[in-house]
Amino acid sequence: MKTLESFDFTGKRVLLRCDLNVPIKEGVIGDDGRIRASLPTIQYLLSQGASVVITAHLGRPKGERKPELSLEPVSRRLSELLNLPVKFSPVIVGADVSALAAGEVLLLENIRYEAAETSKDEGERHVLAKELASYADIFISDGFGAVHRRHASVYDVAKLLPSAPGKLVAAEIEVLKKLTENPDRPYGVVLGGAKVSDKIGVIENLLDKVDMLAIGGGMLFTFLKAQGYEIGKSLVEDDLLPTVKEIMGRAEKLGVKLLLPTDIAIAPDFSASAPAAVVSAFAMPSDQLGLDIGPESAKAFAAAITECKTIFWNGPMGVFEFANFAAGTKVVAEALTKVSGISVVGGGDSAAAVRALGFADSQFGYISTGGGASLEYLEGKELPGISVLQ
Repeated sequence: MKTLESFDFTGKRVLLRCDLNVPIKEGVIGDDGRIRASLPTIQYLLSQGASVVITAHLGRPKGERKPELSLEPVSRRLSELLNLPVKFSPVIVGADVSALAAGEVLLLENIRYEAAETSKDEGERHVLAKELASYADIFISDGFGAVHRRHASVYDVAKLLPSAPGKLVAAEIEVLKKLTENPDRPYGVVLGGAKVSDKIGVIENLLDKVDMLAIGGGMLFTFLKAQGYEIGKSLVEDDLLPTVKEIMGRAEKLGVKLLLPTDIAIAPDFSASAPAAVVSAFAMPSDQLGLDIGPESAKAFAAAITECKTIFWNGPMGVFEFANFAAGTKVVAEALTKVSGISVVGGGDSAAAVRALGFADSQFGYISTGGGASLEYLEGKELPGISVLQ
């Protein structure tokens, strides 16, 4: 695989695929973490005498031009962070790149406004990729959050131009290799989020590689029900009960420490104003639902985390957006900042949670920008946007 250093960028135009998929509400960016993560590659290319055409997506417009999913606010924030004007093209097909000089940056509108970007028809994607390739001499792939997608701006365009990963993608892959190839031990994984089905592949692939596995979030209730406990109105995936029983049995045989909550923060309904009450995980009232792990469980999770030399965390422990049910996630995040080895926050909601709860990125070993891509890598799946660069 080529690297950035493989190329002479002097006077070249670079098509750069970034991940700028940030939360925007009424034109205001809620978390600019992904924009900041794109800066090192952009700055490097500019310092090497290139002009840069950036392509990226925002949300899932499914081929429609939805004003609320425009990248224009991102171009303004990018201008501020780079301290230079970032030009913005409201069109993707037929964008005018001819006047772009060395040291200048142009951001194209949301690539997913083009239905061909995500099409399963390779021919349709190729037509769009050919248009994108006509804008540049070199393609640099730096949108890690999309490398698990076989999309035109991620996969197909890499076949048409000399290509390499950017600094962000290279760093993400290096970190993920540390989690899968001879990690320092003890090695722990903490998984949360709503559904077991989202994480089952990771659990099954990592179970024989880890020393400790902690389960929180909505997915924990499928584990509790699999053991025969009452879970009230909590989230559950009944079809996965046999799989979860199998996983628990396998963990025991492998000697993996499987941590499940012993207490739960509950409420009568899913609401930000709902009062939190803490009950035993083994005696939940049938008319309540669990919205966070309890304080004793959070303490036990934190103790297990700080003993690890390598830790990967993906998925909040509860509904962290509600103040009454953010404590479990905050305790786990705090524990990750105290790990003496490498602590990796696996993107997505986990990355949003640590920032929303007041933590700085620098307090963790690494914060991934791509939750889905990280998980698929840890499942052992091929990432099309990486394999095509090879």
